[in-house]
Amino acid sequence: MSLSFDFTNMMAGALPRGAGITEAQWQEAAPAFARAHAAVHARVHDLGFLTLATNTALLEPSLAVAARARGRFDEVLLLGIGGSSLGPIALRTALCPLRWNELTTEQRGGHPRLHVLDNVDPATIATTLARLELARTLVLVVSKSGGTVETMAQYLIVREALATALGEDTARAHLVFITDPEVGALRTIARAEGITTVDIPANVGGRFSVLSPVGILPAALLGIDVQALLAGAAHVTVESQHAALAANRAGAFAVLQWLADTRHGRRVHVLMPYADPLRDLAFWFVQLWAESLGKTKADGTSVGPTPLPALGATDQHAQVQLFMEGPRDKSVTFIGVKGRQGQGPIPARHADVAELGYLGGHTLGELIDIEQRATAGALAARGQFNATLTVDTIDAWHLGALLQTFMLATAYAGELYGINAFDQPGVELGKQFAYAMLGRTGSEAARAEWDALPQPDPRWAM
Repeated sequence: MSLSFDFTNMMAGALPRGAGITEAQWQEAAPAFARAHAAVHARVHDLGFLTLATNTALLEPSLAVAARARGRFDEVLLLGIGGSSLGPIALRTALCPLRWNELTTEQRGGHPRLHVLDNVDPATIATTLARLELARTLVLVVSKSGGTVETMAQYLIVREALATALGEDTARAHLVFITDPEVGALRTIARAEGITTVDIPANVGGRFSVLSPVGILPAALLGIDVQALLAGAAHVTVESQHAALAANRAGAFAVLQWLADTRHGRRVHVLMPYADPLRDLAFWFVQLWAESLGKTKADGTSVGPTPLPALGATDQHAQVQLFMEGPRDKSVTFIGVKGRQGQGPIPARHADVAELGYLGGHTLGELIDIEQRATAGALAARGQFNATLTVDTIDAWHLGALLQTFMLATAYAGELYGINAFDQPGVELGKQFAYAMLGRTGSEAARAEWDALPQPDPRWAM
């Protein structure tokens, strides 16, 4: 069980036309990383994601809820947005069989389906509710603040549907709130009505919460080996104690992307797994990287790379043309998977047809691995930065290791950029405007600012 990281194709010497991070830049970055490492690990009590993997006291309530739910529910409906939904979706896609929700109860081993409402489109919510047998549905309401407007709107609609179908008393037994241990509207409601709650530690932010009950409880309900998931993350956390750049994979990833951005103008960071089960990991990474690192510094300058999800080999036929010949503003990180060479043998047919005959005797596992290596080589040959993270297999241990690697890298990158990776002030104004238009108490100042904005100009409308 291991991860490996080959960043040869990020470095000068491997890339033509003078492209690449020089060895001098790499060496010069080592002290900066040492400072970033010290700053992150000095905050272990503030940055709760660093200890989630070994927090057995936090794990137990999720396991208890999952045990009590076993056999009682055919459906789990998760209400959440952003970090409250992207992590559970990534876990289901990576660690459950393909098209999990379409499998029979027997094929799912008796575990429930998982439906995630991560938006407030009324058509989606109405259609989802119409398809669920509410008497056999457990609803997870996930909001650390307990006041996320989209999640609270979802909750009110689903709560009403449960009450109508089952009665108020039974409806309460079909709800679990995943929220702050002490404060927030969900905590207040839970105390008043006796609704089951599971805590998100106060020092764990939403996009760093996948290894908290936000991800662990739905994973446990689906029968995912959450102990192995946490063990993989814990392994990476132990490795991360190394302050030497050469011994810290998460640190190396952060430093490489930071240098690519700030020294070489590679401001778009692509994460491209070559495995369908990791498709949604890339979307989870996008939020983690974007919301953490896109910030305005104290001196007024803006920083932050733009993350982009891609999927190999699918996006070889969609995005790679841009990566190859478009603006030289990208670095690509591939995720490869070992051990697939014998999977999916390709029959030897049409040997006389040049376009098909060469495929016989190969396998799909071999093909997808070759395509990843070929794409990496082609990008390097054209001076395009790329690196490859490789896992031995796709299982709970390795997924936990990947998740923790990226979360640690994000924390280190925040220090390298000189910003706070754990806040998101840029989204607050939009929230305040929405609250004002909806009439939320305390939004009067935002309403006044909204009303003072320029009105639509008919000259610029069609």
